[in-house]
Amino acid sequence: MKSTIRLLATVKSEKFLTAGNPTGLTGLLTHPAPRSQLLSLYSSTLSKLSQLPTQSVYRQSAEAITKHRISVLEAVKPAGYEEWAKRAQKHISENPEIFGEGADVAKVSVQTRLTTEKNKLETEWDGEKDIPSALEGSRMEAEEDARTRQIRRAGNQGSQLMDWENEPPLEASQIAEIEDKIGGGLIEEIIQVAEGEHQLVDIMLESRSWEELEEKPPKGQWEYFARDQHTPGTQEPPKGKN
Repeated sequence: MKSTIRLLATVKSEKFLTAGNPTGLTGLLTHPAPRSQLLSLYSSTLSKLSQLPTQSVYRQSAEAITKHRISVLEAVKPAGYEEWAKRAQKHISENPEIFGEGADVAKVSVQTRLTTEKNKLETEWDGEKDIPSALEGSRMEAEEDARTRQIRRAGNQGSQLMDWENEPPLEASQIAEIEDKIGGGLIEEIIQVAEGEHQLVDIMLESRSWEELEEKPPKGQWEYFARDQHTPGTQEPPKGKN
């Protein structure tokens, strides 16, 4: 089904997928650099997870999944990757004020994403004053504030990042290989999940969910939900007559 969606979206089979084309899923467009974006997200997620206690079950499971997916991505490299990596690392080393000290190519796509967002905003803006959307509730207000901060950062950094060279594109067959090994749908869907996990770690850190409850639950509170408490066991088949 996944391969059919992708083929229908691109109309014809090509060696490379075209960035910005429909994927076949409403509102989800083909990502321009999915491999580097995922590696960047996963690297940052692992860094955040290291702040949780080692005994945290969430940290253990999230780390295992994230490391597995990194290994899948690192095993599939586009043609010309080594040459690009050398040029990219040189650019990073020469601009520590932008990328940070000791940064590597696996952590750059977040900056690239901000630049892409800035270009998109400048292209779409027609000179008219934006009309605020009808947002309701504190959650939507918080999302709007976060969006505003992201756009402002893109505007402040964009002029310095315009010459960044993206990682060479993966072939369509390589993307399909990654999708099959991860088993999470299209690679754009996998990116969405990675973004959600990246945000979830912050929530887990803030809530300190690994700590004991301040108020202990009453004895037997969760017994109702225990397995095999309210369903009869499997009936034994009747014994045959001799």
